[in-house]
Amino acid sequence: MAAAYPLVRDIAALRNGAPFDLLVIGGGIYGAWTAYDAAQRGLRVALIEKNDWGSGTSSASSKLIHGGLRYLEHFEFKLVRHALAERRVLTDIAPHLVRPLRFMVPVWKGARAGRLKLTAGLMLYDLLAGRDQPVEPHRRYSRHALLQRHAYLNDAGLQGGLSYGDCQEDDARMTLAVVAAAQAAGVVVANRIAATSLLKTGKDVVGASVRDSESGQEFDIGAASVVVAAGPWSHALIGREAPRVKLVKGVHLVMPPIPGCTDAFLLTAPQDGRVYFLIPWYGCTLLGTTESEVGDPQQAIVKDDDVRYLLDAVRHAMPQLNWSSKDVLGSFAGVRTLQADDQDSLSAVTREFVVLRPAPGLVVPVGGKYTTARVDAVDIVDAVYQVLGRSRVASRTHEQPLPGAPPAQDFDAWLIGAIARLRQHGVVDEPTARQLALRHGTRIERLIELLQENPAWSGAVLPQSPFIDAEVVLAARDEMTLSLDDLLRRRMPITLLRTPSEAQQARIATLFASAVS
Repeated sequence: MAAAYPLVRDIAALRNGAPFDLLVIGGGIYGAWTAYDAAQRGLRVALIEKNDWGSGTSSASSKLIHGGLRYLEHFEFKLVRHALAERRVLTDIAPHLVRPLRFMVPVWKGARAGRLKLTAGLMLYDLLAGRDQPVEPHRRYSRHALLQRHAYLNDAGLQGGLSYGDCQEDDARMTLAVVAAAQAAGVVVANRIAATSLLKTGKDVVGASVRDSESGQEFDIGAASVVVAAGPWSHALIGREAPRVKLVKGVHLVMPPIPGCTDAFLLTAPQDGRVYFLIPWYGCTLLGTTESEVGDPQQAIVKDDDVRYLLDAVRHAMPQLNWSSKDVLGSFAGVRTLQADDQDSLSAVTREFVVLRPAPGLVVPVGGKYTTARVDAVDIVDAVYQVLGRSRVASRTHEQPLPGAPPAQDFDAWLIGAIARLRQHGVVDEPTARQLALRHGTRIERLIELLQENPAWSGAVLPQSPFIDAEVVLAARDEMTLSLDDLLRRRMPITLLRTPSEAQQARIATLFASAVS
């Protein structure tokens, strides 16, 4: 078995070895889980990504691991139960990355879903989750109790509300952890490798022609089977054999923190009745998401209409916040692929996941959601075994902790100890030490090594941020970080939360370059 870290970009192993059993194209969460699952079952696997790990849809999510409460309205009980089971698995195998979060659901007079309907829905949600869950069950709040807890809610017509439990994550860090797990299982992993075309022998797909954007070299990777897990970019590679899909853009805004608030909110936009979230995240607030169909992933940009829609919605629910476009700290847009159907409402389009085999040797996943990517990857690899004509080997990813995972049963005690160790080694404040432990898990020991190498690296990357200079060095040395965008957008979500000044960017770039060299 290889080590999970440092991530090694082994181009020679890609271009000079015997054909792989499986080539996975696309280094988002679906590609990462697929490669990891296949290697754990004994296949010889390569995983390539044209940009950075999780740089597409997988780092543009709502940062949630959840059952999808809103899907109950469309009677997608199987999907919700499936996702809630995965929520349990992921909190077991990555308890530092997947953390419980309380969601508040205020109810106003005339709401599409009143208190009775919501109570029934949340009772079903808890029932589908089963026992021994990592989150609290739902509860009801009177109008008075809700306003005491959250005084900035619009009190006009407010009847009360409910709360329920789900989980949140850092999606880019989770994707990176799965890539590391894949490498530890024997996968050859490399980012900045773009598949330019599929290799074919007759009608059989037998690999891909690729280009290394770091060196400019072009070469072929042979494989007995190919999974294209490139999401909205799959069509451009596959061509006319690509499955028919809908591309759906979702926009999130990063807003200031809501003073004293640690709860998330599930709210309904008055404009069209769509559900959206307010989620505390790294000391700020995520507001989203929108939902609109696009014809091309390059169209996934944040537009003024998207910003206006979200701000109008939240001003209706929480007028005292008085947020305007001037308060927007950052924004991002992602594109999901959904099964094409004739539904007029995008919210009603099924999120069910399917595995397609549009050509011999080729496997293409469509649909799905971040939460269920691990278990969906089991189905993808099952299809690969059919392509290979081999007897299926059982998946084990549900029982293997991800790299950096502390013991789930003793997590709280571990966290207390981890915070204390970091503070003993120069991390000054408790909130920063806590964030470091939650982001890196047991790999804080590697951070401590770096802090012992240079105690000055305990300083904050930016003032009042929970990220330290040692993380810049860690990313450069261990995490296959090839650009400042990789560093500041995904290894640490700094550019989502604020825009560093030119002087700050120059200082970070100097530290990063020295760590790389």
